[in-house]
Amino acid sequence: MAAEFSRPGSLYGAVDLGARKQAIEAQARREAAGPAGAAGAASAVIEATSATFNSDVVERSMSVPVIVEATVPRAEQVRQFSDTLEKLAGEAAGAWILARVDVEAEPQLAQALRMRAIPTVYLAFQGQLMPLFEGPLPEAQLRQALAQVFEQLGVELAEPAEGEAPEPPLDPDLLAAEQAMEKGDLDAAAAAYQRLLARSPQDEEAKIGLAGVGLVRRTQDLDPADVLRRAAEDPADVDTQLQAADLELVNGQIDEAFDRLVGMVRRTAGPDREKVRVHLIGLFEALPADDPSVSKARRALARALF
Repeated sequence: MAAEFSRPGSLYGAVDLGARKQAIEAQARREAAGPAGAAGAASAVIEATSATFNSDVVERSMSVPVIVEATVPRAEQVRQFSDTLEKLAGEAAGAWILARVDVEAEPQLAQALRMRAIPTVYLAFQGQLMPLFEGPLPEAQLRQALAQVFEQLGVELAEPAEGEAPEPPLDPDLLAAEQAMEKGDLDAAAAAYQRLLARSPQDEEAKIGLAGVGLVRRTQDLDPADVLRRAAEDPADVDTQLQAADLELVNGQIDEAFDRLVGMVRRTAGPDREKVRVHLIGLFEALPADDPSVSKARRALARALF
C-alpha cells in the first residue's frame, strides 16, 4: 500500500518537490505563531478514520460543510498543499472544517472513497459526499476553488488577515507547465518551463520544474520494486543505483536518495564517479537551492570528492 500511495499517479510529484521550500516556510510561520496560532489551526482539522468517518464527517456535515482531504501525510510531495488547507481552515473560523484521511493507514476507507490520486479532495455537506478535485493546487487556485464551492452553498469565507500580502498571480507559463504535468504531458510541461527560463533565466520554480520533468521521464516506466531489489543485490551497478536514487526522490525519500549517491561517489572512480556526481547535482536542481537536504548533501559530496 505504501508504494502505491507514495508515488503520485498524475505525475505532479516531481514538481511538488520544489514546494519543500514553501512547506518549510509554512512550518516556520506556524512555530512563530506560538501555541495560540497552532491551536487555532488544529481546532479546524479532524483526523478521520474508518471508525470515526461517519460521526466526524457525515454527521458533522449536517451542520457545517466538511472538506475531506484524502492523502498520505508523510509524503513530501503533498505536504505543502496540506499546510495550505490547514491555513485556510483556520482562516475560515468555523465556517467549514477540514477532515484529513490518511489513506495509507486506512486502505479500506481509501477504497471506499474510490480515489485515484494523492491528494483527492471531497466536500461533505448535509450528509452527502462528493469529489471536488484531484491533485494539489497552488494556494491561489485552491482559494478560488473553495470560494466557488462555498459561494454555491451560501457560506461566507473570511478574507486573508489584514496586512497579509495577497497571493501573486501565477505566471502563465508556470500555470501551463503545472497543468501539463497534471495531465502527464511532459513535453508541454518542459516547453512551458523553458519559455519561462528564456524570459527569466534565474527563475527557481522553472529550474525546479524542468528538473522535475526529467526526473519523471526517467522513472515513469520503472518498476520500483525491481529496481530497488537489483540495487540492493549489486551495490556496484552504477546505472541501477542512479535509478534507485531517482525513485527515492520521487517518493519523497530525499535524504536517502542523496546518501545513496554520495556513497557511490566514495566507492567509485574515473568515469563512473563523474557520472554519479553529475547525476547527483542534477537531483539537487529538483529542490530549492536552500533546502536543508540539499545543503547537507552538498557538504557530504564535497567531503567525498576531496
